[in-house]
Amino acid sequence: MMLNVGCLRFSTSPPSIFLPKPHSFLPFNKSFILPTNYTRSQMGSYTTSSQSQHIPKLIFRQLFEKESSTYTYLLADSSHPEKPALLVDPVDRTVDRDLALVKELGVKLIYAINTHVHADHVTGTGLIKTKVPDVKSIISKASNAKADLFVKPGDKIYIGDIFLEVRATPGHTLGCVTYVTGDGPNQPQPRMAFTGDALLIRGCGRTDFQGGSSDSLYDSVHSQIFTLPKDTLVYPAHDYKGFTVSTVGEEMLYNPRLSKDKGTFKNIMQNLNLAYPKMIDVAVPSNMVCGLQEMKSDL
Repeated sequence: MMLNVGCLRFSTSPPSIFLPKPHSFLPFNKSFILPTNYTRSQMGSYTTSSQSQHIPKLIFRQLFEKESSTYTYLLADSSHPEKPALLVDPVDRTVDRDLALVKELGVKLIYAINTHVHADHVTGTGLIKTKVPDVKSIISKASNAKADLFVKPGDKIYIGDIFLEVRATPGHTLGCVTYVTGDGPNQPQPRMAFTGDALLIRGCGRTDFQGGSSDSLYDSVHSQIFTLPKDTLVYPAHDYKGFTVSTVGEEMLYNPRLSKDKGTFKNIMQNLNLAYPKMIDVAVPSNMVCGLQEMKSDL
């Protein structure tokens, strides 16, 4: 049995437990989320993860959807018997491609998660659930969107022995989060940050829609992303110039917006003069209901 900072987990089959809403769901082996306020007495005996000699192996794929220039990420623990996996920011147009890859790699998809309520494409989470009913959709509680599970800052999403830490990074939208791979000798190194639209490669998401705030975005990135180790790999939700990955250290130095002081950053964001997002009137209502509204309208 083992303990990870912020939540407890069992290495043997746990007894029946009831998790408080919004975290109530049936666990899949060792791949589940637990609230950060669980204590030893609530969960029983344990050992620390440092006592385990098992080191998980990460399967990682970066996928691209060209219409919205969106990246989807597949992660799985290949050393776990079930090879549990998750998808970050799936797109409805490429669900069949993504599920075909899941099948080819022999992994078991258990979560489809979003970094925020997207305005430029319809999420694939709802469509994935119609094709693979056991998959659970995840989004931040602050987004106020529908999903099977809701996360808040400090929560951890497990796939086997690999986990993603949830960090609140509002500013592009109120409910934006960044998912960061775990810190520790038994986690993938260097760490990986899936930043959504909060931090792009040499850029950032706009702040003029969906409760956006340039002030909040600047604080979010500097306090929750730029405090990570400088070799942390940055994987954004979009790229429009052909970049695939950056690092925290690079963005601290070379990001033309977020490397500036806050006053300069706010002035830049106020003068972008961007066009109204062409997909926002379709994407946002659909994504508030897990991407299913568009499907229902076709029935």
